[in-house]
Amino acid sequence: MDTLKNVVVIDGQGGRLGRLLVEKIRTDGPACHIRAIGTNSLATSAMLKAGPDEAATGENPVIVACRDADVIMGPIGILSADALLGEITPAMAAAVGRSPADKILLPVNMCGTRVVGVSAMTFSELTTAAVAELSRLLADI
Repeated sequence: MDTLKNVVVIDGQGGRLGRLLVEKIRTDGPACHIRAIGTNSLATSAMLKAGPDEAATGENPVIVACRDADVIMGPIGILSADALLGEITPAMAAAVGRSPADKILLPVNMCGTRVVGVSAMTFSELTTAAVAELSRLLADI
């Protein structure tokens, strides 16, 4: 029997992007276990409304979730210390970067990080593309 892949969605600020990711995974994505981790309680609360299997808030949950994730999803800033207006701690960024999980990062050109070579997309378009990539990735794992 196949076990569900562990997908960790990390978001901060108001959690809008994370909520959209969880919603689209649930409605259009592959079957998987979704763990939503907010860098603050507002982000976690927003993602909880989308129906993840588990949710938690803060630095230590990010670190712990990255250990056994199959896939990590979120804005590209989760790889940069002090991103998301300082909500991403150096330990969080290191945990994401060092995780053996595949990473699907959305190029949100905010907080001083610009990604060139990608077209400007709305959060809805970004999350649709991210869930399509998750479906392709989990089909190959």
